[in-house]
Amino acid sequence: MIFCAPAVSAPAAPGAYALWLRLASPLDVRVGKISATLPAGDYLYCGSARGPGGLRARLARHMRPHKRAHWHIDQLTAAASLLGAFVEEQGDECVLNAALSDLPIPIAGFGSSDCRRCAAHLRLLPKGAALPSDWENARKAAHLPLKRGGRAA
Repeated sequence: MIFCAPAVSAPAAPGAYALWLRLASPLDVRVGKISATLPAGDYLYCGSARGPGGLRARLARHMRPHKRAHWHIDQLTAAASLLGAFVEEQGDECVLNAALSDLPIPIAGFGSSDCRRCAAHLRLLPKGAALPSDWENARKAAHLPLKRGGRAA
């Protein structure tokens, strides 16, 4: 696993990723017929990239501020700061999501409408919550001292 802040540092291979997003203020979102408000805070969204350009192309799309909304996550990427992405070549988004199973699901069904295994592919990262150790090691290897809640993460 690696942590990529710019999309260009991600491999152009297929795989899975977890976007790390930060909402500065609450955001109203829709998931099918459900409307909900996401509170301000940090979120991790697990997805996959199997098409042309692989992970690099998919992350570049997510990191573009202006794009046509296609997926649930586009609602967040339009409003949130994108801190980077945890990337695993040949990885599986449901395996990444399972690694975050201790974190709360803010909205059932978010990002998982085509998944039979997961209740949602979006997780809230509460202040003080720990990332899995291999995720934290990837972030540290990228030399990114991200701050959460006013303290170094």
